[in-house]
Amino acid sequence: MRKNYIDNLRWMAILLLIPYHAAMAWNVWQEPNYIFFEGNQIISSIIVFLNPYFMPLLFLLAGISTKFALEKRTVKQYFSDRAKKLLVPFIFGTLFLMPIMTYFADKFNFGYNGNIFQHYGVFFTKFTDLTGADGGFSAGQFWFILYLFVILIIAIGVIALQKKLSLNVKKDIPLWLICILGVPLPLLSELLSIGGKSLVEYTYIFLIGYYLFSKDTVIIKIAKHKWIFLTIGLATAILNVYLFIWSDTKFQILNIIAKYISEWFMLIALLGIGKGCLNFKIKLSVYMSQRSFAFYILHFVWVVLFQYLMADVLQNNTILLYTVPVLLAYCTTFISCEICLRLPFLCSFMGIKYSNKKHYER
Repeated sequence: MRKNYIDNLRWMAILLLIPYHAAMAWNVWQEPNYIFFEGNQIISSIIVFLNPYFMPLLFLLAGISTKFALEKRTVKQYFSDRAKKLLVPFIFGTLFLMPIMTYFADKFNFGYNGNIFQHYGVFFTKFTDLTGADGGFSAGQFWFILYLFVILIIAIGVIALQKKLSLNVKKDIPLWLICILGVPLPLLSELLSIGGKSLVEYTYIFLIGYYLFSKDTVIIKIAKHKWIFLTIGLATAILNVYLFIWSDTKFQILNIIAKYISEWFMLIALLGIGKGCLNFKIKLSVYMSQRSFAFYILHFVWVVLFQYLMADVLQNNTILLYTVPVLLAYCTTFISCEICLRLPFLCSFMGIKYSNKKHYER
């Protein structure tokens, strides 16, 4: 039986990517970005508030989905399917969409004077910090797809070893154990970390999703305490924002503690809320679920384009310079999703199944 709340949590999280990525143009910690205006504490707070948990949530949901998928398909069938639906979009996005984004970055940040076709030569020959902010090579937001594929390979090996050793995870575990499973996160986040994105941390979260949160008994237990978990998660998320952005005195250890408590308790709170409040299937949820992956692939190009175009027009109004590109990016991303989903060859490039009956699925 399909878990509708998993699909709903996924597309809701993906919708946050536009305001999140748009806000990076104002980050106060001077991280390179395709378009960078100036540091702004209020807009930066959006990033810091969401950052601890919303990408980990996608890996957690992927782990849960993998468990259900492997109940219906063999490992070989599932791996073959994921290779097509992850590696192909990764290559497509990196080779065809990222050069466009880095072209506008190079023009905005460094005054590049060539045209977009000439810039392909820059993109494929300039290897620096891999952010793409200087016009050089970058995988951009497609790091998530690559990580997911690598994690899937690791997970298949772990699952095979677990079955070979006949090790079983208990169907029910105490609530206190669920709460402390986030304790290793600060340590794991430093392992195999590229640009602050730890392959080890995300693999751990994926496997917890696969082995633990795919069990109804565990999810039901979490759902009973979801508002307590949400209160803890929100309180520590706000504390994390204050300590990182607003506090004149830096409390590094307390900041780290707040960040990872927020990460873990927001993850389990959102799963509980999903189970208790989002386990439905309506036209809107079906529509969004069918387009969420295409939305992920296409959204960032529009954010960068509209921020570039609006930079001079709205330069004296920070509120409009943030909100107008966000709103336009939402509109054009949905329009481009509709166009792409009706073209079979683009569906193949983006890892989406095409149907002549106007039914699309990931």
